Amino acid sequence: MATTHALGDLAASKLANVTKTAPQWDVITPRWLVRFLDWKPLEAGILRVNRVADKPVNVVCALKEEKTVPETFVDYEENPREYTLSAISTVLDVHTRVSDLFSNPFDQVKEQLRLAIEQVKEQQENELINSEDYGLLKNVPAAQRIQTRKGSPTPDDLDELLAKVWKEPSFFLAHPRAVAAFGRECTRRGVPPPTVTLFGTPFLTWRGVPIVPCDKLHVDGQRNPTEAGGKTNILLLRVGEKKQGVVGLYQPGLPGEQTPGLSVRFMGINNKSLASYLIALYCSAAVLTDDAIAVLENVEVGNYHDYK
Repeated sequence: MATTHALGDLAASKLANVTKTAPQWDVITPRWLVRFLDWKPLEAGILRVNRVADKPVNVVCALKEEKTVPETFVDYEENPREYTLSAISTVLDVHTRVSDLFSNPFDQVKEQLRLAIEQVKEQQENELINSEDYGLLKNVPAAQRIQTRKGSPTPDDLDELLAKVWKEPSFFLAHPRAVAAFGRECTRRGVPPPTVTLFGTPFLTWRGVPIVPCDKLHVDGQRNPTEAGGKTNILLLRVGEKKQGVVGLYQPGLPGEQTPGLSVRFMGINNKSLASYLIALYCSAAVLTDDAIAVLENVEVGNYHDYK
Protein backbone atom coordinates (compact mmCIF):
# COMPACT_ATOMS: atom_id res chain seq x y z
CA MET A 1 0.00 0.00 0.00
CA ALA A 2 1.44 3.36 -1.00
CA THR A 3 2.18 5.87 1.74
CA THR A 4 1.39 9.54 1.21
CA HIS A 5 4.13 11.86 2.43
CA ALA A 6 2.75 15.14 1.05
CA LEU A 7 0.25 17.42 2.73
CA GLY A 8 -3.15 16.99 1.08
CA ASP A 9 -5.46 19.70 -0.15
CA LEU A 10 -8.14 18.96 2.46
CA ALA A 11 -5.73 19.28 5.36
CA ALA A 12 -3.96 22.31 3.93
CA SER A 13 -7.23 24.17 3.41
CA LYS A 14 -7.87 24.10 7.16
CA LEU A 15 -5.00 26.54 7.64
CA ALA A 16 -5.43 28.52 4.46
CA ASN A 17 -7.33 31.79 4.38
CA VAL A 18 -9.35 30.78 1.33
CA THR A 19 -11.33 33.30 -0.69
CA LYS A 20 -15.04 32.93 -0.02
CA THR A 21 -18.08 34.13 -1.93
CA ALA A 22 -21.48 35.22 -0.79
CA PRO A 23 -24.12 32.44 -1.10
CA GLN A 24 -24.97 31.78 -4.75
CA TRP A 25 -28.49 30.61 -5.71
CA ASP A 26 -29.45 29.57 -9.22
CA VAL A 27 -33.19 30.17 -8.74
CA ILE A 28 -32.61 33.94 -8.84
CA THR A 29 -33.61 35.44 -12.21
CA PRO A 30 -33.40 38.97 -13.68
CA ARG A 31 -37.18 39.38 -13.18
CA TRP A 32 -37.54 41.45 -16.35
CA LEU A 33 -41.33 41.77 -16.04
CA VAL A 34 -40.96 43.74 -12.81
CA ARG A 35 -38.42 46.03 -14.49
CA PHE A 36 -40.44 46.61 -17.66
CA LEU A 37 -43.77 47.34 -15.92
CA ASP A 38 -44.76 50.86 -14.93
CA TRP A 39 -45.59 50.93 -11.20
CA LYS A 40 -48.36 52.99 -9.67
CA PRO A 41 -48.41 53.75 -5.91
CA LEU A 42 -51.73 53.31 -4.11
CA GLU A 43 -52.82 55.44 -1.17
CA ALA A 44 -55.19 52.95 0.44
CA GLY A 45 -54.19 49.62 -1.12
CA ILE A 46 -57.11 49.64 -3.60
CA LEU A 47 -57.36 50.74 -7.23
CA ARG A 48 -60.75 51.24 -8.89
CA VAL A 49 -60.51 51.07 -12.69
CA ASN A 50 -63.25 53.29 -14.09
CA ARG A 51 -64.02 52.40 -17.69
CA VAL A 52 -66.22 54.05 -20.28
CA ALA A 53 -69.37 52.11 -21.12
CA ASP A 54 -69.62 50.66 -24.63
CA LYS A 55 -71.97 53.36 -25.87
CA PRO A 56 -71.36 55.53 -28.95
CA VAL A 57 -71.04 59.29 -28.59
CA ASN A 58 -73.16 61.23 -31.08
CA VAL A 59 -71.21 63.74 -33.14
CA VAL A 60 -71.89 65.52 -36.44
CA CYS A 61 -69.66 66.64 -39.28
CA ALA A 62 -71.22 69.62 -41.12
CA LEU A 63 -69.92 71.40 -44.21
CA LYS A 64 -72.17 74.30 -45.23
CA GLU A 65 -75.72 73.37 -44.43
CA GLU A 66 -77.00 74.06 -40.96
CA LYS A 67 -77.55 70.98 -38.84
CA THR A 68 -78.75 70.46 -35.33
CA VAL A 69 -75.82 69.59 -33.10
CA PRO A 70 -76.61 66.34 -31.27
CA GLU A 71 -76.64 66.24 -27.50
CA THR A 72 -74.69 63.44 -25.86
CA PHE A 73 -72.61 62.38 -22.85
CA VAL A 74 -69.96 59.79 -22.07
CA ASP A 75 -71.31 57.06 -19.80
CA TYR A 76 -69.28 54.89 -17.42
CA GLU A 77 -69.54 51.28 -16.36
CA GLU A 78 -71.80 50.91 -13.33
CA ASN A 79 -69.69 48.33 -11.49
CA PRO A 80 -66.00 49.09 -12.08
CA ARG A 81 -63.45 46.53 -10.98
CA GLU A 82 -61.38 47.16 -7.88
CA TYR A 83 -57.86 45.76 -7.47
CA THR A 84 -56.64 45.09 -3.93
CA LEU A 85 -52.98 44.63 -3.10
CA SER A 86 -51.98 41.12 -2.08
CA ALA A 87 -49.26 40.32 0.44
CA ILE A 88 -46.37 37.97 -0.24
CA SER A 89 -44.74 37.36 3.12
CA THR A 90 -42.53 35.11 5.18
CA VAL A 91 -40.85 35.09 8.60
CA LEU A 92 -37.08 34.57 8.65
CA ASP A 93 -35.57 33.00 11.78
CA VAL A 94 -31.84 33.31 12.56
CA HIS A 95 -30.30 31.84 15.74
CA THR A 96 -28.42 34.52 17.63
CA ARG A 97 -25.52 32.12 18.22
CA VAL A 98 -25.08 31.81 14.45
CA SER A 99 -25.21 35.55 13.86
CA ASP A 100 -22.87 36.26 16.80
CA LEU A 101 -20.16 33.69 16.02
CA PHE A 102 -20.24 33.13 12.28
CA SER A 103 -20.65 36.57 10.70
CA ASN A 104 -17.14 36.96 9.32
CA PRO A 105 -16.51 37.61 6.45
CA PHE A 106 -20.24 37.70 5.60
CA ASP A 107 -22.94 38.95 7.94
CA GLN A 108 -25.22 35.94 8.45
CA VAL A 109 -28.37 38.01 9.07
CA LYS A 110 -27.73 40.21 6.04
CA GLU A 111 -27.15 37.22 3.74
CA GLN A 112 -30.19 35.34 5.06
CA LEU A 113 -32.35 38.41 4.53
CA ARG A 114 -30.94 38.95 1.04
CA LEU A 115 -31.74 35.39 -0.04
CA ALA A 116 -35.19 35.39 1.55
CA ILE A 117 -36.03 38.70 -0.16
CA GLU A 118 -34.88 37.28 -3.50
CA GLN A 119 -37.30 34.37 -3.06
CA VAL A 120 -40.15 36.74 -2.17
CA LYS A 121 -39.44 38.79 -5.30
CA GLU A 122 -39.37 35.64 -7.43
CA GLN A 123 -42.81 34.78 -6.06
CA GLN A 124 -43.97 38.33 -6.82
CA GLU A 125 -43.20 37.92 -10.52
CA ASN A 126 -44.88 34.51 -10.51
CA GLU A 127 -48.04 36.00 -8.98
CA LEU A 128 -48.05 38.89 -11.47
CA ILE A 129 -48.40 36.29 -14.24
CA ASN A 130 -50.21 33.35 -12.66
CA SER A 131 -52.34 34.69 -9.79
CA GLU A 132 -55.94 33.51 -9.96
CA ASP A 133 -57.04 37.04 -9.03
CA TYR A 134 -54.83 39.60 -10.78
CA GLY A 135 -52.41 37.44 -12.82
CA LEU A 136 -51.91 38.63 -16.39
CA LEU A 137 -52.74 35.23 -17.93
CA LYS A 138 -56.07 35.09 -16.09
CA ASN A 139 -57.06 38.63 -17.10
CA VAL A 140 -56.64 38.43 -20.87
CA PRO A 141 -60.11 39.01 -22.42
CA ALA A 142 -61.49 36.22 -24.60
CA ALA A 143 -61.32 38.43 -27.71
CA GLN A 144 -57.57 38.91 -27.09
CA ARG A 145 -56.71 35.19 -27.02
CA ILE A 146 -55.41 33.51 -30.17
CA GLN A 147 -54.00 30.09 -31.07
CA THR A 148 -50.82 29.24 -32.95
CA ARG A 149 -51.21 28.35 -36.61
CA LYS A 150 -49.08 25.19 -36.50
CA GLY A 151 -47.96 24.81 -32.89
CA SER A 152 -44.54 26.44 -33.04
CA PRO A 153 -44.40 30.24 -32.55
CA THR A 154 -43.93 31.73 -36.01
CA PRO A 155 -43.51 35.31 -37.26
CA ASP A 156 -47.11 35.10 -38.48
CA ASP A 157 -48.29 34.28 -34.95
CA LEU A 158 -46.47 37.23 -33.41
CA ASP A 159 -47.88 39.46 -36.15
CA GLU A 160 -51.36 38.32 -35.09
CA LEU A 161 -50.54 39.35 -31.52
CA LEU A 162 -49.38 42.74 -32.74
CA ALA A 163 -52.70 43.13 -34.55
CA LYS A 164 -54.43 42.65 -31.17
CA VAL A 165 -52.24 45.11 -29.25
CA TRP A 166 -51.50 47.52 -32.09
CA LYS A 167 -51.62 50.76 -30.11
CA GLU A 168 -48.07 51.29 -28.84
CA PRO A 169 -47.15 47.70 -27.89
CA SER A 170 -44.38 47.61 -25.28
CA PHE A 171 -42.96 44.07 -25.21
CA PHE A 172 -43.62 40.37 -25.70
CA LEU A 173 -43.20 38.12 -22.66
CA ALA A 174 -42.24 34.47 -23.20
CA HIS A 175 -40.51 31.52 -21.53
CA PRO A 176 -36.84 31.27 -22.60
CA ARG A 177 -37.64 28.06 -24.49
CA ALA A 178 -40.43 29.82 -26.36
CA VAL A 179 -37.98 32.58 -27.29
CA ALA A 180 -35.59 29.91 -28.60
CA ALA A 181 -38.43 28.21 -30.51
CA PHE A 182 -39.35 31.51 -32.17
CA GLY A 183 -35.71 32.06 -33.09
CA ARG A 184 -35.61 28.64 -34.79
CA GLU A 185 -38.71 29.44 -36.82
CA CYS A 186 -37.20 32.75 -37.92
CA THR A 187 -33.93 31.03 -38.87
CA ARG A 188 -35.86 28.47 -40.91
CA ARG A 189 -37.52 31.28 -42.87
CA GLY A 190 -34.31 33.24 -43.31
CA VAL A 191 -35.53 36.22 -41.26
CA PRO A 192 -33.36 36.22 -38.10
CA PRO A 193 -34.84 38.70 -35.61
CA PRO A 194 -32.66 41.73 -34.77
CA THR A 195 -31.63 42.51 -31.21
CA VAL A 196 -31.87 45.60 -29.04
CA THR A 197 -29.94 46.36 -25.85
CA LEU A 198 -32.00 47.34 -22.80
CA PHE A 199 -30.74 47.54 -19.22
CA GLY A 200 -27.37 46.53 -20.64
CA THR A 201 -28.75 43.19 -21.93
CA PRO A 202 -29.49 42.17 -25.55
CA PHE A 203 -33.07 41.10 -26.36
CA LEU A 204 -34.47 39.60 -29.54
CA THR A 205 -37.12 41.78 -31.18
CA TRP A 206 -39.93 41.35 -33.66
CA ARG A 207 -41.20 44.35 -35.65
CA GLY A 208 -39.12 46.46 -33.26
CA VAL A 209 -40.86 45.12 -30.13
CA PRO A 210 -38.58 43.41 -27.56
CA ILE A 211 -39.14 39.73 -26.73
CA VAL A 212 -38.52 39.50 -22.99
CA PRO A 213 -37.71 36.09 -21.45
CA CYS A 214 -39.48 35.04 -18.24
CA ASP A 215 -39.52 31.54 -16.76
CA LYS A 216 -42.76 32.25 -14.83
CA LEU A 217 -44.68 31.65 -18.08
CA HIS A 218 -44.51 27.94 -17.44
CA VAL A 219 -44.03 25.15 -19.98
CA ASP A 220 -46.55 22.41 -19.14
CA GLY A 221 -46.83 23.94 -15.67
CA GLN A 222 -43.09 23.94 -14.99
CA ARG A 223 -40.50 26.70 -14.75
CA ASN A 224 -37.69 24.34 -15.74
CA PRO A 225 -39.22 21.53 -17.86
CA THR A 226 -37.18 18.37 -18.27
CA GLU A 227 -38.93 17.11 -21.41
CA ALA A 228 -37.83 18.26 -24.87
CA GLY A 229 -41.30 19.43 -25.87
CA GLY A 230 -44.15 21.15 -24.11
CA LYS A 231 -46.65 23.96 -24.47
CA THR A 232 -46.64 27.48 -23.08
CA ASN A 233 -48.06 30.95 -23.77
CA ILE A 234 -46.64 34.20 -25.15
CA LEU A 235 -47.99 37.52 -23.89
CA LEU A 236 -47.92 40.93 -25.57
CA LEU A 237 -48.41 43.97 -23.35
CA ARG A 238 -48.82 47.70 -23.58
CA VAL A 239 -47.72 49.20 -20.26
CA GLY A 240 -48.24 52.51 -18.54
CA GLU A 241 -51.17 54.44 -17.10
CA LYS A 242 -50.88 57.22 -19.70
CA LYS A 243 -51.13 54.62 -22.48
CA GLN A 244 -54.15 52.93 -20.83
CA GLY A 245 -52.05 49.81 -20.54
CA VAL A 246 -50.98 47.36 -17.84
CA VAL A 247 -49.66 48.79 -14.57
CA GLY A 248 -48.08 47.26 -11.51
CA LEU A 249 -49.45 48.35 -8.13
CA TYR A 250 -47.64 48.78 -4.83
CA GLN A 251 -48.08 50.38 -1.42
CA PRO A 252 -45.62 53.22 -0.65
CA GLY A 253 -44.42 54.36 2.76
CA LEU A 254 -44.47 51.00 4.53
CA PRO A 255 -42.82 50.66 7.97
CA GLY A 256 -39.36 49.20 7.43
CA GLU A 257 -39.56 49.87 3.67
CA GLN A 258 -36.54 48.54 1.77
CA THR A 259 -37.74 49.03 -1.82
CA PRO A 260 -41.16 50.17 -3.13
CA GLY A 261 -43.78 47.80 -1.68
CA LEU A 262 -41.24 45.71 0.28
CA SER A 263 -40.72 45.96 4.04
CA VAL A 264 -38.52 44.12 6.54
CA ARG A 265 -39.38 44.39 10.25
CA PHE A 266 -37.57 42.93 13.26
CA MET A 267 -40.03 40.91 15.37
CA GLY A 268 -37.84 40.25 18.39
CA ILE A 269 -35.94 37.35 19.94
CA ASN A 270 -37.81 34.45 21.55
CA ASN A 271 -36.80 32.29 24.53
CA LYS A 272 -34.98 29.89 22.19
CA SER A 273 -32.62 32.65 21.02
CA LEU A 274 -34.23 32.87 17.58
CA ALA A 275 -34.29 36.34 16.06
CA SER A 276 -37.28 36.76 13.71
CA TYR A 277 -37.75 39.13 10.79
CA LEU A 278 -41.03 39.71 8.94
CA ILE A 279 -40.58 40.16 5.19
CA ALA A 280 -43.67 41.43 3.34
CA LEU A 281 -44.16 42.58 -0.24
CA TYR A 282 -47.47 44.16 -1.29
CA CYS A 283 -48.27 44.17 -4.99
CA SER A 284 -50.85 43.60 -7.70
CA ALA A 285 -51.34 44.38 -11.39
CA ALA A 286 -54.18 45.97 -13.33
CA VAL A 287 -55.15 45.79 -17.01
CA LEU A 288 -56.65 49.22 -17.62
CA THR A 289 -58.20 48.48 -21.04
CA ASP A 290 -58.96 45.21 -22.81
CA ASP A 291 -56.71 45.91 -25.79
CA ALA A 292 -53.64 46.43 -23.56
CA ILE A 293 -52.88 42.71 -23.47
CA ALA A 294 -53.13 39.63 -25.70
CA VAL A 295 -51.91 36.05 -25.46
CA LEU A 296 -50.77 33.42 -27.95
CA GLU A 297 -51.83 30.07 -26.49
CA ASN A 298 -50.64 26.46 -26.89
CA VAL A 299 -47.17 27.42 -28.08
CA GLU A 300 -45.09 24.29 -28.78
CA VAL A 301 -41.43 24.71 -27.81
CA GLY A 302 -40.01 21.34 -28.87
CA ASN A 303 -39.92 21.53 -32.68
CA TYR A 304 -36.48 21.51 -34.34
CA HIS A 305 -35.48 21.63 -38.00
CA ASP A 306 -32.69 20.21 -40.13
CA TYR A 307 -30.88 22.81 -42.18
CA LYS A 308 -29.11 22.07 -45.44
